[in-house]
Amino acid sequence: MAAQNNAPLPDGLKLAGYRIVKKIASGGFSIVYLAYDEDGNAVAIKEYLPSSLALRQWGELAPAIPPENLPTFRIGLKCFFEEGRALAQISHPNVVSVLNFFRANDTVYMVMAYESGRSLQEHILRRRDKGEQPLVSEKFIRKMFRQVMNGLREVHTHKLLHLDLKPANIYLRADGTPILLDFGAARQTLRADAPKLYPMYTPGFAPVELYEKDGNLGPWTDIYSIGASIFACMVGAPPQPVDQRKVNDKMETHFRKLEGLYSPELIQVVRWSLMIDPLERPQSVFALQRALMTPVHEEKLRMVDKVLRKARGVFFTHLQFRRKAPAPENTIQENTQ
Repeated sequence: MAAQNNAPLPDGLKLAGYRIVKKIASGGFSIVYLAYDEDGNAVAIKEYLPSSLALRQWGELAPAIPPENLPTFRIGLKCFFEEGRALAQISHPNVVSVLNFFRANDTVYMVMAYESGRSLQEHILRRRDKGEQPLVSEKFIRKMFRQVMNGLREVHTHKLLHLDLKPANIYLRADGTPILLDFGAARQTLRADAPKLYPMYTPGFAPVELYEKDGNLGPWTDIYSIGASIFACMVGAPPQPVDQRKVNDKMETHFRKLEGLYSPELIQVVRWSLMIDPLERPQSVFALQRALMTPVHEEKLRMVDKVLRKARGVFFTHLQFRRKAPAPENTIQENTQ
């Protein structure tokens, strides 16, 4: 089935104790609604509804799923449910709060705390449109990403990975504090013509191991995406996709253009995070945080991480995957999947 637009649930619908107010975001994987619970608290409800596998017509509640798509739809539904259950165990100010998850209308819903604000991607685009130089200040980058990494450390402590870190999935509250959204471990490129699920990644923000069959995933995987997100704050665009870098790496040209706009230490932190070889990157978020907080020479950055690199045997994962496939959209553009 080709991807097509699914009709949202009707405004005012009551569902499992929640009242749907309106659709606030949608993509090929899900639809997100603003809703209120029985106590009048605003929540965001994310509905699992992959447009490549299921179609809901206007006026209907349950989607129509062709029989040949049903096995893949159910596997993805299980992954979505497991994502909600895993995130519900995490309580951290910089990680999205999952309040509830339930089944209805032949699919699954994840209930999250509703936060007013905007994505880091929107913040970057607004400043880019205004011609700001530097695009995002170094002070903002250092402060905000320290908080992002606080949340990511908590995620890794629970033996989970994000796997789709990018500015579109970092949400800024009204007070400027960030929240990690949309964990990619359960966001799949779902294909009816294949028996397996294909994890979705975003070119430019994804490291080489997400392109590889049986790639070795770990904290270093998310760290590449952190570096790519900082780079996007500095440039207003993603880094060169890693598959292209393996053929003709042009990143040093970009780094040279940033000289004078950002400190050599910050540029070096980004360069270190974006190493193609996973072994050459920071092996823990803690190591990257130390580098971001304390300006040091390149060799010292590598020394900080030497012991952690040797102790890399611990395997962090959210869900175990066998193959990787690219996300259909590119960033920096609005992406609500």
